[in-house]
Amino acid sequence: MDLACDKVDLVPVDASKCLSAHSHKNRIGRLLWGIAWLCLFRPTPRFLYGWRRLVLRIFGARIGREAHIYPSVRIWAPWNLEVGEFSALGHAVDCYCVARIRVGAHVGISQYSYLCSASHDISDPHLALTSAPITIEDGAWIAADVFVGPGVRVGAGAVVGARSSVFRNVEPWTVVCGNPARFLKKRELSGQTRTS
Repeated sequence: MDLACDKVDLVPVDASKCLSAHSHKNRIGRLLWGIAWLCLFRPTPRFLYGWRRLVLRIFGARIGREAHIYPSVRIWAPWNLEVGEFSALGHAVDCYCVARIRVGAHVGISQYSYLCSASHDISDPHLALTSAPITIEDGAWIAADVFVGPGVRVGAGAVVGARSSVFRNVEPWTVVCGNPARFLKKRELSGQTRTS
């Protein structure tokens, strides 16, 4: 117990050392986005996908045609979000896009999943912010309540099982699950055999 107390003393409590990693422009942009999300995005009926695509594009998001983004989706910085055509971000998906989050075409991100492109450096006494982009490639499916961490690439056609936590890249056309997510099997489409 004394050792833990000694370690706490190593962290100087000094507000000047805890500066925000985000510029004033970024903070103002997020404030304006928060107001737009609350007034123009969140209260919309579910079927108004086109309206929500428009609002996101106004804030710099790159959104493909027929992308279905639900009104309860949370997006930290839309200018760091890219969603391909015919993809879906389901109910209560959280895109913490401090770094870029790219979702390919024909991708399903199921309800309550959390795409987290930032963390903190635990070796830094002030837990400095770190970030790395996330890529979900074409045709992948992120099932319900999945956590995808910074720097992860989920390969084309891959499936991440419900309630999994993904901290490493997922190979294309594989099925992974668990915490941490582990390889379960190759994904085969019925009536087809993949050679790669």
